[in-house]
Amino acid sequence: MERGLQGNFSISSHGDEEVRAFIPKPLPPDPPVNFSGALHASYSDALVNLGRLDTISVLVPSPDRFIYAYIKKEALLSSMIEGTQSSLSELFQFEASDGRPPPNTDVAEVSNYLSAINHGLRRLSDGFPLSLRLVREMHKKLLVSGRGSSGATPGEFRTSQNWIGGTRPGNAAFVPPPAFALMETMGAMEKYWHDDPVSSPPLIKAALSHVQFETIHPFLDGNGRLGRMLITLILHEQKVLRQPLLYLSLYFKKHREEYYRHLMNVRTNGAWEDWLEFFFLAVSETANEAFQTVTNINRLLDEDQRRIAEIGRQSASAVRVLEGFSKQPVASVAEIAELAGVSAVTAGKCIAALEKIGILEEMTGGGRNRRFRYRQFIETLEYDMRAATEAR
Repeated sequence: MERGLQGNFSISSHGDEEVRAFIPKPLPPDPPVNFSGALHASYSDALVNLGRLDTISVLVPSPDRFIYAYIKKEALLSSMIEGTQSSLSELFQFEASDGRPPPNTDVAEVSNYLSAINHGLRRLSDGFPLSLRLVREMHKKLLVSGRGSSGATPGEFRTSQNWIGGTRPGNAAFVPPPAFALMETMGAMEKYWHDDPVSSPPLIKAALSHVQFETIHPFLDGNGRLGRMLITLILHEQKVLRQPLLYLSLYFKKHREEYYRHLMNVRTNGAWEDWLEFFFLAVSETANEAFQTVTNINRLLDEDQRRIAEIGRQSASAVRVLEGFSKQPVASVAEIAELAGVSAVTAGKCIAALEKIGILEEMTGGGRNRRFRYRQFIETLEYDMRAATEAR
């Protein structure tokens, strides 16, 4: 169904050029989305796959620890789309670096993403509503340092015109709303999050809100990353997922051209059904991949715990040390001692035992400040990221 242009243009000037900035209509689409036929089937499949992921997510040993590691993976993937060049291992090393300089500036930016999304999830868990204030708080953390932190007014909506693609508004691929229209358009979207003027199913709400956020582009920098976070925040806040395990960054990266084509087709033709078909397929495929990752992590931890059971009287403490490494896969003896709740002497002995049977490996070449990593755990998390790395 084609509804025509989903907004209107504000005409202004930028130097000697005419600027046509697009102001979108408020959500939801009018006329409503047609859910007949294939779209309804893909919607149902997405819900089934989300439900399956939600069920297995609570079966992970120490789920909070696994979720924390999984969110780190998403932080890296989402930042990759913005052009960062770092790995999950580098991120783990940076977080265990005791304040030493990161291996590259990209890793610090990925860490900022992690801080921003964890802040949003924590605020929602504490009962704070999904709101423009929360979005601004997350933006402030996202741009606390690194590229975009200077001049991008972290935590504040833009007060000047921005554009997407090109070197100026006149040759841009798309020009978002002018600054004077931001509060009206963002305010209408915030009302939609809270079922004003109508209630929408959570998955539909997340899909439509993502497009709207990308269209409004309310900040001078960081819009793409926040727009992808918004999907997870809505699904978690609406209790579709008890654990924040669904992230579409990898799918959007693998299908980048199709993704941007759908966004533009919504704006110019109102092709919401085509976007939703793409979005539901992204949800299904990503949920299935996440399900497999959780399954593989469960299997790895079970196998390693069986191997630990054979080392003798140290096995109980060694299992606690292994659980510590499942939360912080790169760590020192002192850090693991604190995480596992054992003495430094016990932690050192357990790490040596786990290193001997090939579960852990020393990665700093010996000497002082030695660090160890749970390599297979990291590689299991990284498995489906290879396509993203190859697509840089």
